[in-house]
Amino acid sequence: RTSAWARSSRAKAAASAPHAPPAPRTVPMTDKPYNPDAHAHPGLHLLALFEGMKGLLALVAAVSLEVMGPQPLRDFVQGLITKFNLNPDSGPLPTLVHAINPTAVHLVAIVLLVYAFWRLLEAWGLWHAKAWASWLGFIGTVAYLPLDLLGIYYHHGWHAWAVLALNLLVAAVLARDLIKRRKGRIVAPPTDAG
Repeated sequence: RTSAWARSSRAKAAASAPHAPPAPRTVPMTDKPYNPDAHAHPGLHLLALFEGMKGLLALVAAVSLEVMGPQPLRDFVQGLITKFNLNPDSGPLPTLVHAINPTAVHLVAIVLLVYAFWRLLEAWGLWHAKAWASWLGFIGTVAYLPLDLLGIYYHHGWHAWAVLALNLLVAAVLARDLIKRRKGRIVAPPTDAG
């Protein structure tokens, strides 16, 4: 417990002392400037690995289609028709067998190559904490959400819910990164102009 005399003498000493610089402002964690160091974002690294794996799988699928050609696919679908004793003249599988031709295989391979390039580019950008990659991933993930909801509507299993939860988690991580970037641009540490 301090006396009134001690408090008043401290106040006089503080008033006569030279002005000290103001105490540094404490900034809540959410208002910290955005750290551009890629190592400061482990969530983005995890997403980069996930997107990179999807890109590599799409690349392997595209190359496999081009190397194998249409005949192994036709044989596989014919095997399904035989195994399940389906009518080989009508239905979706015989229609699929007739639709599998070299042109269709080339078209699917091109689509897979574009998808692989997109995912690998996004993975590189996320690994290096690039803003454009966060935007690319966020927009791409949010575009899948209506399809995820349709999947839940038609397929009530746990897997449809798991895919939706995963896509929501990815969208949330990317949205958080984009929001932190935006706040990091607006909130800057105070500068001493005097």
